[in-house]
Amino acid sequence: MSSIGLFIFDHDCRLLDNPALASFSAQVDKLICLYCLRPQDAFSRHYSQTSASGAQLGYLKQTLIELNQGLTALNQCLRVESGDLVAVVGRYIKDHRISHIGRSVPAGVYEQAQWQALQKAFPRQQFFAGDSSSLFTLTDLPFALNDLPASFTPARKRFETLEVAPAQIAVPNLPGAPQTPVTPWPEALMAADNSYYSGGETSARQHLARYFSSRAPSDYKATRNALMGESFSTQLSGYLAHGALSPRQIVAALKVYEAEHGANESTYWIYFELLWREYFYWSARARGARLFAFDGGTGKAPNTSFYPSRFKQWCQGSTPYPLVNALMHELNATGWMSNRGRQIAASCLVNELALDWRYGAAYFEQRLIDYDVASNWGNWQYIAGVGADPRGGRHFNLEKQAEQYDPGGDYVNRWSGRAQCQPLDSVDMVDWPLGD
Repeated sequence: MSSIGLFIFDHDCRLLDNPALASFSAQVDKLICLYCLRPQDAFSRHYSQTSASGAQLGYLKQTLIELNQGLTALNQCLRVESGDLVAVVGRYIKDHRISHIGRSVPAGVYEQAQWQALQKAFPRQQFFAGDSSSLFTLTDLPFALNDLPASFTPARKRFETLEVAPAQIAVPNLPGAPQTPVTPWPEALMAADNSYYSGGETSARQHLARYFSSRAPSDYKATRNALMGESFSTQLSGYLAHGALSPRQIVAALKVYEAEHGANESTYWIYFELLWREYFYWSARARGARLFAFDGGTGKAPNTSFYPSRFKQWCQGSTPYPLVNALMHELNATGWMSNRGRQIAASCLVNELALDWRYGAAYFEQRLIDYDVASNWGNWQYIAGVGADPRGGRHFNLEKQAEQYDPGGDYVNRWSGRAQCQPLDSVDMVDWPLGD
């Protein structure tokens, strides 16, 4: 009897350098490729107080369209469903007689729990999970996962002793799909649009080639903290987050660039930031639910609370701080914000607005086109002082940040940072205006 496999794409939406897909597809006679749009969980709904934006869904749509185009060239197709993963997979098992289920190893504890729930719910099926999202595999690590250093620097020094494996070639062929009807993609996804950024594997490869054919990598450290501009950022994070591009592909392109143009502090800094991403990935796997805990598992809770009107101002970009407003306007419109901008916006929420950092992290989760559970929540804990930072958090002087990174006000003007400035606490708990 022929075996029928179900491969669940998630943060690995590519055919090149996808070891999990390559290994799994070799185990089955027929293959169904699935992406599941899972409903927002109660934790995210409570803290974000919103749902995925059109810009975020539009970027995901483009990512999935390009993945489907790649699969079509291999006589395959991508099925996109919406709903609880266990229920969706259960229906596929029943309708298509699935015998094998595969995916890439997830970083987040809740994604891991779903994977465990699938195995518990369907004990007769064979399950496979492979590493596809990180520079190194679990067996590559120079320490046990439970012994991961509590801060980045000692981990980085150990990471730098490791050799990055070369990126694998694209999967040359895939097993055919069973002859069954393919349902339309979810309407909410197809209606979404992002006119600022295009996701997907083809776009990722083109951008990677374009970036490393310029001189921008040699100047990266000097430009990386800018808020906007031409090639000031690598703009690779969205592709990485959805797995349209693997970190090993970036390292391969970086090595070719350094061989042709020479290595310097800027080219090293690109790898340095990939190591930060790597640290957050393994930290998420090691720390589990502590990644979402108010005190980060440190036992030292921040001196913050929740003020609905302040959070609303921050989300809408109507705080007393023009730079923060501009940053939030860009995020809401495009789904993206510079690295420096994220630090400024997060510091404002935690320090100036005295808000529980989890509200900000959850809001970013529903807006960022490059949302990555490990990097997003890890960076927010870093700012709040409950994460991988021995110095205990970051508090940015907003006025100095504006003077340094937007001295002429070009960024604030570009994103209308002064248009909606309002004083804090201008309304009471039921949104009635307060007197002077």
